Amino acid sequence: MKKNIIIIFAQILLLLTMISCKHTNENKSDFCNKIDSLFSAIYSDNNQPGAAVVVMKGDSIVFEKCYGIADMQTKTPITPETNFCIASVSKQFSAVAILKLAEQGLLSLNDNLKTLFPEFKADFYNDITLHHILSHTSGIPDARQRTDKNFMLYSTDVESCQYLIDLQKLNFQPGTQYEYMNPTFQLVYQIIPRVADIDFDTYMKQHIFDVAGMTNSVYFEAEKAIPNMAHGYTFDNDKNIYTECDYGETNFFASKADGGLYTSIRDFAKWEKALRDDKIITAESKKQAYSPKILINTDAEYGYNKNTSYGYGWFIQQAPNEPECIYHLGDNGGFTIYAGKIPEKNITLLFFSNRDDIDRISTADSIYEMMKNENWFE
Repeated sequence: MKKNIIIIFAQILLLLTMISCKHTNENKSDFCNKIDSLFSAIYSDNNQPGAAVVVMKGDSIVFEKCYGIADMQTKTPITPETNFCIASVSKQFSAVAILKLAEQGLLSLNDNLKTLFPEFKADFYNDITLHHILSHTSGIPDARQRTDKNFMLYSTDVESCQYLIDLQKLNFQPGTQYEYMNPTFQLVYQIIPRVADIDFDTYMKQHIFDVAGMTNSVYFEAEKAIPNMAHGYTFDNDKNIYTECDYGETNFFASKADGGLYTSIRDFAKWEKALRDDKIITAESKKQAYSPKILINTDAEYGYNKNTSYGYGWFIQQAPNEPECIYHLGDNGGFTIYAGKIPEKNITLLFFSNRDDIDRISTADSIYEMMKNENWFE
């Protein structure tokens, strides 16, 4: 009975949301109508998983709209307060935490892993620094064991990195190549308590989320309640339906430091403002994070985009005759995330989706082209 009431309430809320969006749409600029048309074509059925979208210019929200369902069981609609797993977009928070610890004098980006993890046996850890970890240039391979299904589905940051203790070989000399690597970012989960004598979650809340005003953002943990939580979905062609695809259904979902943050477009907008206003880290530290460390080659397994490099927790695209675009993608189960910005023009573009069938780069490029046509880049 209680479940039926929840479903009925959610359906009413969805109807009100659709009515509200329709009313707002009648007063939109041509620019906003074009964005709405773009996403309406992708998320054409409001009874299916969808997305939350926001475009900001300075402190002003130019466009904000939500499409579809956050939870297919309860039929709860997506709202600007819906918390999505932002997957690898979480990496920028871990990178900023390391930069913050450096500012506090608790570590240096030149610190090597052998010093931080004396249990790591191989001598090559003396040559791998935090700089390499944050820029995906460590040479460490992803050798997580994949024979135990339960391990792949439920392993935490610490469990996932256990193989590093006995690792005997690198893929390349540290600093010479780019290779996107989740386990190395998972090490941040252990680095924070080792240098700051405070656990990862507490440090992130006190020094990152609280400072930014991100009151509803939280890291995933089994059995932990997440407010306004969306589930991830993937389309099952055989059954012709969307099926849930997140914790317990997709591999390596439970780790925090590389991809476990749940947040909303509203909270993430606060994060962007806090970064812009140097509330979390200094302008100098931010410059380090946003500066290209290595160009991403066309043969990269993850992250290649034209004219794009990696910094510390961000991709940096420097296309000729275009303003610099700093962004990250997130992929975890059914979640597909885009978080991008053009700092020079104070523009932010976010779209968080709880299904895995959107081409984010081409979608973002289309919106940036719209902005260009509106003279936003002048």
